[in-house]
Amino acid sequence: MAKEATKRIPKPVTRVTVVDTVTEQLRRLILSGALKDGSPLRQDALAEEMGTSRIPVREALSRLESEGLVASFPHRGYVVTGLSRAEIQELFDLRAMLEPELIRLAIPNFTDAVHAEAATLLRKFDDAIAADDIHSWGELNRRFHMVLYAPSGRTRTLEIVRGLLINSDRYTQVLLTLGKSFARALEEHGALLDLCRKRQVNQAVALTRDHIQTNGDELIMLLDKRGFAP
Repeated sequence: MAKEATKRIPKPVTRVTVVDTVTEQLRRLILSGALKDGSPLRQDALAEEMGTSRIPVREALSRLESEGLVASFPHRGYVVTGLSRAEIQELFDLRAMLEPELIRLAIPNFTDAVHAEAATLLRKFDDAIAADDIHSWGELNRRFHMVLYAPSGRTRTLEIVRGLLINSDRYTQVLLTLGKSFARALEEHGALLDLCRKRQVNQAVALTRDHIQTNGDELIMLLDKRGFAP
């Protein structure tokens, strides 16, 4: 009976893959700044440009709305959202509250496999910075942090933090485009991974908090100086 039921289970439909692809493409355009804050997102035009129907575009926009990258308005449709100075500050404040707690809970469950995956991402992160690959940097940074936090087992908090990291990506990329050196970030990431491997919980928690707060303060200072934030 079980075998018969298994045979009846259909293969995943192609549309799911299309939605994932469209979502990733639109996310990259927003995070890279190719789609500016306030830009309208016309579903027909996007579907034609990406060679698909409106359905996966609509689903992709819905996903991006849940991540806070776009918003929908009556009679206007979807637009790329922007954050005020206060909202950017709040975003980093939230990260500084949640991520140290995730690392505290994750370290007791840290394994060699987690270490290996994080180390691989750290090497790719280093290569991306050396190649001045700004777009890859954001994704690799996010994946590195999420790999370290995943052993915490806090599913809901992890999803919240993932959204915070995605939203902070497009603003931390300002540091790159302004010629900001990321030698310190690389050093801190390496140190954090080493502390996790050694299970030095208190030191890892403190470094995680300092890492986020320093980057947030530096970003706000640059935004104020350059007039990027309202």
